Amino acid sequence: MSASSNGFTLIELLVAVAILAIVAAIAIPAYTNQVVKSNRAEAKTVLMQTAQALERCYTRYSAYDSANCSVSFPIDSETEKYSMPSANQTIGTSTYTLTAVPQGAQFDRDKKCLNFTLTHNGTRGVSGSGTVDDCW
Repeated sequence: MSASSNGFTLIELLVAVAILAIVAAIAIPAYTNQVVKSNRAEAKTVLMQTAQALERCYTRYSAYDSANCSVSFPIDSETEKYSMPSANQTIGTSTYTLTAVPQGAQFDRDKKCLNFTLTHNGTRGVSGSGTVDDCW
């Protein structure tokens, strides 16, 4: 008499679980890194939108810091991954430097590209261990 087997052996299940664990160990950090990188777009967006508003103000009133301008701080990005607090902004009559600061989990996970900066002449900057080319 031969007994037929209709299930999995313990060894087969252990091998399948081990393969799944290896794949998860590789995929989860890679996914997390991609999410962190994609969240950096929010910093760039909020900086560019604010810079455009300041340029419109300068065109109309000949000063970035005109009282007639509608730019007021703090400004948060759409999903609040980045913020532009008033203490970090330098806005003068003919110059400005804008800074977007990471918030919450983005701050905890992204040590490569921390604060993003943008000046009146389009100079981009970043603090952290990354370079402007890496982060922008």
